[in-house]
Amino acid sequence: MTKKKGPPLAGLRIVVGRARHQASALSSGLREFGAEVIEIPFIEIRKPRSYQPLDRALKNLRDYDWLILTSVNGVDAFWKRVHKLRLTERHFKHLQVAAIGPATKKAIEKRGIKVNVVPEEYVAESVVESLRDQVEGKRVLLARARVARDVIPRELRKLGAKVDVVEAYETVIPQASRTLLQTILKSPKRPHVITFTSSSTVRNFVALLGKKVWRGHRRPRKASPLDGVRLASIGPITSSTLRELGLPVDVEAKEYTIPGLIKAIVSARVEPVSEPVAAHSPRKTSS
Repeated sequence: MTKKKGPPLAGLRIVVGRARHQASALSSGLREFGAEVIEIPFIEIRKPRSYQPLDRALKNLRDYDWLILTSVNGVDAFWKRVHKLRLTERHFKHLQVAAIGPATKKAIEKRGIKVNVVPEEYVAESVVESLRDQVEGKRVLLARARVARDVIPRELRKLGAKVDVVEAYETVIPQASRTLLQTILKSPKRPHVITFTSSSTVRNFVALLGKKVWRGHRRPRKASPLDGVRLASIGPITSSTLRELGLPVDVEAKEYTIPGLIKAIVSARVEPVSEPVAAHSPRKTSS
């Protein structure tokens, strides 16, 4: 009699490190495949220190040719100010709009705004390539997080665009997650996989754990809180940040989206094996 197979992620404990208000899509998707999900946010979204630059840009929206939004967080924060200033769809009719990926596109279109460009790959470099022949002499508004890669404004300026970058929100480290994360990694029910959905989640994760997180080969081999834990990345930029900080990339999504990350974890066939005791505390022997 053939033994019936269970869900592909059954028995796996997976940490989801997205901001609390964004964790549901990844968490529910992993649970559908049988995973036990542990939500510990590595990132918290806050309003910017000042809304003045964003409000000024919105009040002068007629002066722009292009609007670029690079995350769902950016869309949410941007439209809070749109509503605050009582702008309507007609204020956007003259604009060409670019979104970094399908989730961002969907969030924009929910507001009744047409998206003209979504790049083939959902990274900043691909946004620039998609706009290469369309921005010379144009004025571009880029609304994003306070700290972000400068690829888009730098490269678009090289192409002859005038780019205004405004802060729509900022990301901070949720200090309440520090104890939660350190505790779960010392627990008998340690996670088998930790997910990363942006470079910010990687940097904040390292900050939350402190210095002793290496599992790579850059440092002398020591016991690490991450021994036996697989690290899963949403795409090449996030993977690059993991490697830059001395951490390995065990799983990388081929499509840089939440569904793509879930598919990559399922395909990786991570086995829910027990962790070696010696990696965390010395095994006692009888004398």
